[in-house]
Amino acid sequence: MLEKTIGRLLSLAAFGACLAFTVPNVSAQQPAAGGAPADPGPFATDLSPALKPKAIEAAMRRVGDWQARRIADTPSQDWTYATLYLGLLTASQTLHDPAYRDLVLGVATHYHWTLGPRQQHADDQAIGQSYLALYREQPDPARLAPMRAQFDQVMQIPDDPAKPVWWWCDALFMAPPVWAGLAESTHDAKYRDYMHHEWQRTSDLLWDPQEHLFSRDATYLDKHEKNGRKLFWSRGNGWVMGGLAQMLEHLPADDPHRAFYIEKFREMADAVAKLQGPDGLWRPGLLDAADYPEPETSGSAFFVYAITWGIDHGILDRKRFKPVVEHGWTGLVRHVYQDGRLGDVQPIGAAPGAYTPGASYVYGVGAFLLAGAELDRMSRTR
Repeated sequence: MLEKTIGRLLSLAAFGACLAFTVPNVSAQQPAAGGAPADPGPFATDLSPALKPKAIEAAMRRVGDWQARRIADTPSQDWTYATLYLGLLTASQTLHDPAYRDLVLGVATHYHWTLGPRQQHADDQAIGQSYLALYREQPDPARLAPMRAQFDQVMQIPDDPAKPVWWWCDALFMAPPVWAGLAESTHDAKYRDYMHHEWQRTSDLLWDPQEHLFSRDATYLDKHEKNGRKLFWSRGNGWVMGGLAQMLEHLPADDPHRAFYIEKFREMADAVAKLQGPDGLWRPGLLDAADYPEPETSGSAFFVYAITWGIDHGILDRKRFKPVVEHGWTGLVRHVYQDGRLGDVQPIGAAPGAYTPGASYVYGVGAFLLAGAELDRMSRTR
């Protein structure tokens, strides 16, 4: 067992260490690593959904190792991978395992700490969350210099009065945590000010004050499910809640906007908790579960992560919300296959869509690892 563990660590660490030197220049716009095999094999029978550190970490390791083996030689600045990289860094800390961290460090070095090619686009800023995490571990100004220079330029671009910069709700996971984190690391509030302004513009456009959920973008404001209720995408709202958790982590306690974000977070948590399925998971369309027979694990994992984070940080009531995340984690673990594949992840999209049980994509794994790490933290406290 010891030799096997050492071999795994050396193998994954070697992947990360060699990326900057042996990988060809890969386009930032890669398709998400993943797929949907017709026969994904059997579900894992040796993983427990118990909220005990040993059980949580076993599930994280199974899923993380499965994914890491498949992406270690294909670095990307794309948002899909950026979500996974953040999950891997978090899992590396939880598991006290440098292999995942070294893999992500190799990606950052490969790209010389630059963001994606689209200067203003939130998706291409998402990888900055991992750069900031690595900077906090080793505060080398070179790790932030390209990001800081780019954001300084972005802030000079006037708003489009007809359309927010972050015009789709997913963007609230991709960009705001990077802006908040950069402000924290540089002690320069201008990045936070920009974030507050753009977050508010997106919220004004997409927030539904009755349902306490976000429309995916303006084209969905008047779309409805078969049952007549408004269409709200599970993963889209998962992006928002996960983004709020990540952003609030780096927002000063005395920031005058903090109460606004916490109110949104609490309202969303309350709405989402009421929509949880009997299997612990959420359907792709939140307000018409009957029309979606398969659960969707990437949105569900973001909900479990965010709500657990809210409990851990005293924002959500533990007694009320702990059963929600316990039930959710049970559902997620039951969708892990024996080889470590996380199933029922909807492919890239903008609304509820079709997929098969074996469908798995990197951003779903990233969300699963974030959820596991936060649950591990919760399991060690009262």
